[in-house]
Amino acid sequence: MRDQQASRTFDIFNTIAIIIFVLLCLAPFLHILAISFSSARAIMSGEVSLLPVEFNWKAYNQVFTDMSMIRSLGFTVMLTLLFTALCMLMTIAAAYPLAKTKLKGRKTVMFLIVITMFFSGGIIPEYMLVRNLHLLDTIWALVLPGLISPFYLIILITFFQNIPDSLEESAEIDGSSHFRMLASIIVPLSMPVIATLSLFYAVGRWNGFQDTLMYITSPEMYPLQLKLYQLVQNNMVSQLIALEGATGQSMLQPEALKAASVIFATVPILLVYPWLQRYFVSGVMLGAVKG
Repeated sequence: MRDQQASRTFDIFNTIAIIIFVLLCLAPFLHILAISFSSARAIMSGEVSLLPVEFNWKAYNQVFTDMSMIRSLGFTVMLTLLFTALCMLMTIAAAYPLAKTKLKGRKTVMFLIVITMFFSGGIIPEYMLVRNLHLLDTIWALVLPGLISPFYLIILITFFQNIPDSLEESAEIDGSSHFRMLASIIVPLSMPVIATLSLFYAVGRWNGFQDTLMYITSPEMYPLQLKLYQLVQNNMVSQLIALEGATGQSMLQPEALKAASVIFATVPILLVYPWLQRYFVSGVMLGAVKG
């Protein structure tokens, strides 16, 4: 009886702690959402907290009528899909042979891969390499440098090593080639970890900012994060309001526009998580544990 009561108390405490933690995580997002739907007067007076004050759609109207923002959204979606597909193709192609313990030179290759997790050439050599390859201001400057993540590669290698060798041996006896075994046996059995790593790659590319700032100069190739950065850094709206002495709710508060742009850039990638949630935990655990 005491054990049951202690367990119930522990469950209640854990539930309360999780609820508090979730609310703390949601509070900044709810605050930004409230600002995006609030009036200029309420924002400037500091009345907005977690709920909109004097609800209006002006900020979203401006965001959705800005064709450059819509173009950036389409380009970012296309870039993310292309990047994720190529990354997973290259990661799978590298992980499959490196999962074979009998591969000659495997330890040397693994050492070279692991060392890149701790040391890198730096930003300047990377920029010079991209420039010398004539990739500046092209989509490939955002794709090729990050095709394989060493950490994700190690996770996938570990997962492949957990697949019983008997499956491949049976396929080999039936005359299957390595490419056939990879496509028909290894990849279908690895869908949980592949879906998880695809989500990691997609989120990383969607939120990518530093490389776009360095490599992209054409406005038609601005991803959402770079557009958002420019919006946050642009003080022309605030200066115009101050010079013209605009007052009242007819003006659009820059903070509301920034908040609406943040929501506009965040919601699409959040919608991907529910579709891959069932793969998420199992993929990480299966790829990280060997035994």
